[in-house]
Amino acid sequence: MKDFNFSKMEPILQGWSADKKFLVEDHIGNKYFLRISSINKYDSKKANFELMRQTSALGVPMCEPIEFGICQDGCYSLQSWIDGVDLESEIIALSNPDQYAYGMEAGSLLKKIHSIPAPNDFEKWENRFSRKIDKKIRGYHDCPIKFDGSELMIQYINAHRHLLEGRPQCYQHGDYHVGNMMLNRTGQLIIIDFDRDDFGDPWEEFNRIVWSAQQSHFFACGMIDGYFSASAPHVFWDLLALYIASNTLSSIPWAIPFGMKEIDIMKNQAAEILGWYDGMKNTIPTWYMNCKKH
Repeated sequence: MKDFNFSKMEPILQGWSADKKFLVEDHIGNKYFLRISSINKYDSKKANFELMRQTSALGVPMCEPIEFGICQDGCYSLQSWIDGVDLESEIIALSNPDQYAYGMEAGSLLKKIHSIPAPNDFEKWENRFSRKIDKKIRGYHDCPIKFDGSELMIQYINAHRHLLEGRPQCYQHGDYHVGNMMLNRTGQLIIIDFDRDDFGDPWEEFNRIVWSAQQSHFFACGMIDGYFSASAPHVFWDLLALYIASNTLSSIPWAIPFGMKEIDIMKNQAAEILGWYDGMKNTIPTWYMNCKKH
């Protein structure tokens, strides 16, 4: 499929990716999701497409990968189109039990995704993530904008680095939160946007739960309970606090090119996270403890 012969190509402008995205329709009315990437991303995009196929084969409801190849503008992937609504915009209108139930489903689906192992020759996780931590701390120290409580996060990270040792690695969605989920017309939860996929510690995947918890404590709580099918071990909470703290540090330098609006969002988020963790003194966030009381 080097030349596209769709009867309709409607640009999709949401998201942060540099890829070109389209809702496309063929001559008999079938809809698809088309993503076009730079040709220099061919190898990574092809690998992403094949891993999406593996994920779909596990029964994860998602945009089904249909075709991958080269086109005039680069490389492309064609996927099934999801006719539905963004969960992020719908979640608050749902009852607390329904929010929790969708979180449970999201957690169990994530467990399926994590059943795909990382390659045997992958570098040890403690080495990979320690370099990321060093880079994020340096980036924050070099950044002209600071937030109150950042040193508490840095102290916590350095005191808990040892928890990275011996962590297993698996396939990761890479951006797993309520903003990358949809409900189809029957109300089924659909996982979308595997564009940031990677291999790493399965528990690191929960670092984006910040965005989910800001939308719905019950969904975020359900996601953890659904993943573990029982109580999460205490070391999970300790590691999650490390992953969230390191992400929070890097969010400030990341936001600067986008202007004060994004900077303020990230500073407010940092303050909220420090509140959840009582200044990094308690590693089970308050939203989870409050949710379990209901």
